[in-house]
Amino acid sequence: MDIHHVTEPAETFTCNAFLAVGEETTLVDAGAWDGVVDEIRTHTDELDAVVVTHQHGDHVAQLEAVCEAFDPDVYAYAEHPLRTHTIDDGDTVTIGDEAFDVVYTPGHADDHVSFVSETSLFSGDVVVHDDGAFDYGSFGRTDMAGQSRERLIESIENLLERLPDGGRASDASAASGDERSESAGVEHMYAGHGGVFHGDVRDVVETALGRAEKREPKYPDE
Repeated sequence: MDIHHVTEPAETFTCNAFLAVGEETTLVDAGAWDGVVDEIRTHTDELDAVVVTHQHGDHVAQLEAVCEAFDPDVYAYAEHPLRTHTIDDGDTVTIGDEAFDVVYTPGHADDHVSFVSETSLFSGDVVVHDDGAFDYGSFGRTDMAGQSRERLIESIENLLERLPDGGRASDASAASGDERSESAGVEHMYAGHGGVFHGDVRDVVETALGRAEKREPKYPDE
């Protein structure tokens, strides 16, 4: 599955929007950059679906333009005029070539969901690898109206529980010495802000949880 960061060229504020090209070519969030449609077209002529992590403006401002250009299905937790499919905790969606579990992760936003597969995590704003506050394992801000640090902490804990365990072979496989059946766990994290991370995603999420649990302001003015 090829994943492209299609808002990376933006010079204005936007979230990260990711295009997964595959059996079900899917855009994860639409972003707020007015060049996103043209950037998507450099990778594909067809877009099957858009999945929305949450409906803050920096994640959905260009959703209408994307829908006008490609007429995709739109999957979102909360009501939206362009939504064609409702998603909820425990549902499954296809992004590119992989099946992803929908995990409800409020705190930063009441409608926030994350998407977890055997190899990858689209975490939206609940957890990010690096941002202006921390370089390894950060979390979404909770200082604005409608946000909650306590709910965010619960969401990160839930996300950890839902991440597939890596490196564990079945008893039968271990007995036969079949190491190929072992899973490396989730190794790719695509967050709503900051950089893409490849490595031990569980450790990044655990680090973010530890920082959030201190309940200290993420930013000095929070």
